[in-house]
Amino acid sequence: MRNWRWDFLVLLHLAFLLGTEAFKFHKTQRTERISGDHSHMPLVVKVETLSWFYSSAGDVLEDDPVGRLKVFVYELPSKYNKKILQKDPRCLSHMFAAEIYMHRFLLSSPVRTLNPEEADWFYTPVYTTCDLTPNGLPLPFKSPRMMRSAIQLIASNWPYWNRTEGADHFFIVPHDFAACFHYQEEKAIGRGILPLLQRSTLVQTFGQRNHVCLKDGSITIPPYAPPQKMQSHFIPPDIPRSIFVYFRGLFYDVGNDPEGGYYARGARAAVWENFKDNPLFDISTEHPTTYYEDMQRAIFCLCPLGWAPWSPRLVEAVIFGCIPVIIADDIVLPFADAIPWEEIGVFVAEKDVPNLDTILTSIPPEEILRKQRLLANPSMKQAMLFPQPAQSGDAFHQILNGLARKLPHDRSVYLTPGEKILNWTAGPVGDLKPW
Repeated sequence: MRNWRWDFLVLLHLAFLLGTEAFKFHKTQRTERISGDHSHMPLVVKVETLSWFYSSAGDVLEDDPVGRLKVFVYELPSKYNKKILQKDPRCLSHMFAAEIYMHRFLLSSPVRTLNPEEADWFYTPVYTTCDLTPNGLPLPFKSPRMMRSAIQLIASNWPYWNRTEGADHFFIVPHDFAACFHYQEEKAIGRGILPLLQRSTLVQTFGQRNHVCLKDGSITIPPYAPPQKMQSHFIPPDIPRSIFVYFRGLFYDVGNDPEGGYYARGARAAVWENFKDNPLFDISTEHPTTYYEDMQRAIFCLCPLGWAPWSPRLVEAVIFGCIPVIIADDIVLPFADAIPWEEIGVFVAEKDVPNLDTILTSIPPEEILRKQRLLANPSMKQAMLFPQPAQSGDAFHQILNGLARKLPHDRSVYLTPGEKILNWTAGPVGDLKPW
């Protein structure tokens, strides 16, 4: 093994050189120099080496969807959305809140059309995750019934669902395992995607290749993380990154996985068992009030899977310029067609977690610098957020860009009169009960 103490000292010195505008939400002018340390010797970064990034991913992230698509928003009875939120306003701040904010955004968006005949896409605002336990976790058990009820309503009152059986409709499904509607993977796999959504485009936080809960054509998005709250915790950008690896969260879920090994497929347990006493690793189950500040003092932030492969840590790491260490085999990351995750993050296979220290200390300092410089791109940070009000290039606009790129619809999605493809009685018996 390499001399990690020497590597760590080198990386700390490098971190001190990285005083940039990486923590700003708004766009700032790019500079060829990154401010230096106390010796006033600046570290020069050649912009030419980054030009491919700004001209490719940056351009895609900054695409303007206005004029490229029109969306019709169904007006549903308030029991499907507003009344649910009134009952429990905690839904506005949990990580599944994208369904609420996307609805609000579309109501005032210039892509909205009041004429369904000219619409490219149809949106059904159903808040399926806003049924919370006392400790704030969403209960998925009513969600499929609620979704079925909403689809039955639009199919009965408008002609547009029936002409394609939902192929030109999109739904926001931010559950742990999306439209499989369960928080435990084994049960989610057993349920499968709600049959009535098989032809629709699903906009979801869950993404894992070759998984029954992710179908072709889905748009993977970041979970909701409160922009104003994060912005209020910014620290001066010249404070050095003195933490090598940072993580706060569960390593075991004794309540739901008493025998261990199932939660996070054992990856989190392996982090704790191998590195709890390693001075390079600042890891704990405690969640301090300085959590956001600590991420800004860290070089690497662990983003391991939990019950699902995704979590808000990924958003937080990008916003705070901490290189995300992604430990989730086969994960499909948000807006992967626009954000070069391989360039800004570090991917570690779940089986390789015991070698995490060697993997991270072996990354050359110049590569770390390059990743941090790319993380400083304001367009990338903006793409991970659902700000209020919406801003150009944010996650709302990235979702619309994803929908626009799927146009025009192939003529084959339109059914002949009387043609039926979906089975309205398929699925678990409990899902067929009225909601």
